[in-house]
Amino acid sequence: MAQFKNGHNARGRNLLGMGTALAGAALLPDAVSAAAKAGRGFPKGFLWGAAIAGHQAEGDNVASDAWFLENLQPTEFKEPSGSAVDHYRLFDQDIAMLASVGLNTFRFSIEWARVEPVEGMFSVAALEHYRDVLQACRKRGIKTMVSFNHFVNPRWFAARGGWEAEGSAQLYARYCDKVARHLGHLMDVATTFNEPNLPRLLFGIPGPLSGMADNPRMREMLAKAGQLSGTGKFSAWIFGDFAKIEAGLLQAHELGYKAIKSVDPKLPVGLSIAIADDQAVDGGEAMVERKRAIAYEPWFKAITRNGDFIGVQTYTRELIGQDGVRPPPKDAEITTGHMEYYRQALEATLRYTAQNVKLPIYVTENGISTDNDARRVAYINTAVQSVANCLKDSIDVRGYIHWSLIDKFEWIFGYGPRFGLIGVDRGTMKRTIKPSAYVLGKIAKANGI
Repeated sequence: MAQFKNGHNARGRNLLGMGTALAGAALLPDAVSAAAKAGRGFPKGFLWGAAIAGHQAEGDNVASDAWFLENLQPTEFKEPSGSAVDHYRLFDQDIAMLASVGLNTFRFSIEWARVEPVEGMFSVAALEHYRDVLQACRKRGIKTMVSFNHFVNPRWFAARGGWEAEGSAQLYARYCDKVARHLGHLMDVATTFNEPNLPRLLFGIPGPLSGMADNPRMREMLAKAGQLSGTGKFSAWIFGDFAKIEAGLLQAHELGYKAIKSVDPKLPVGLSIAIADDQAVDGGEAMVERKRAIAYEPWFKAITRNGDFIGVQTYTRELIGQDGVRPPPKDAEITTGHMEYYRQALEATLRYTAQNVKLPIYVTENGISTDNDARRVAYINTAVQSVANCLKDSIDVRGYIHWSLIDKFEWIFGYGPRFGLIGVDRGTMKRTIKPSAYVLGKIAKANGI
């Protein structure tokens, strides 16, 4: 989820070869619909899984731009990621837990900062680590959905201007080529980027968080980062010039997609974007269309030109009036992730996406932060029913990946929000499987509801 998650209260809070292996998932839409209508549950080969992001879970990602910014003063981050939840060392245990409850898919990211900690110098040790992660999945029959980039980049990349700088897309494509050649044959599904539209989603139209897009502390943080880096500039994903960042990311998706596919044409490669259930209130229909044109449409076009599927990441709804994004209703339940608890959002975003992109769809993130796991169970049940409703109407949805597998670092909010199906005691790093994990696992094993 990133977490900077989606929707609006995503807005601040989260500011921040398939080939034969997935042959069953490659059902045509009419077959998908027939399976659902015939009462056989979900299509054969449907992916049921949970996700993490490398930086949020692995720990000690010391060569990254995020690590650098977390440890500056001033900083936008509540606390540094530090050792996170030690997933870099404990990945096998975490994957074993995912398999034990009945899930069949693990979505995770490869950290560019580990693979290329110094420009042009690639770490075989890091690549081999991710080979171990992929093999840990394979030995348990777990499919893998790998993101080549989940927000975080190498520090050297940010210090040359990040996605705003000329040549950034080419550097990213070089990284994608290196990873695909080393590991692509072990992947089942891949995405170039996780939520590259997030800045536009959060700040594309007026709303309660508009002032967070360019505040004095953020400017001071970036200036300090540029000074310490010796380049006088620093741009890191959600911190920088959004228009220039978007242009760089759009080009990087195209070049990254082509680089991966040139290595393994059979590997399905897509893109996951953040989408809220945008609901017009008090005459806000025109503003909804404006938001969609800014936050989603450039990426719909990009994935249509260069993509095999689209990933949808939805957490809540966003109420939009003529003046922009409105706060949640006064009587709304607010999660510990600072979002409205609105579990019906996913069906609307899947239908909206299907109207605009004629490609297979995966739910690549969907979940809530809560300390009341019963609320997570209710959320999951509604979300899964939403997917079933879409399948009945011949919408080609091929997987549901829950956010997240384990509790972990949540960007600017530190370790407060808890999205995990598995809890973590950060003092001992002991994992505890929550009841919600078994609920989703039971659905996965039955491949139906």
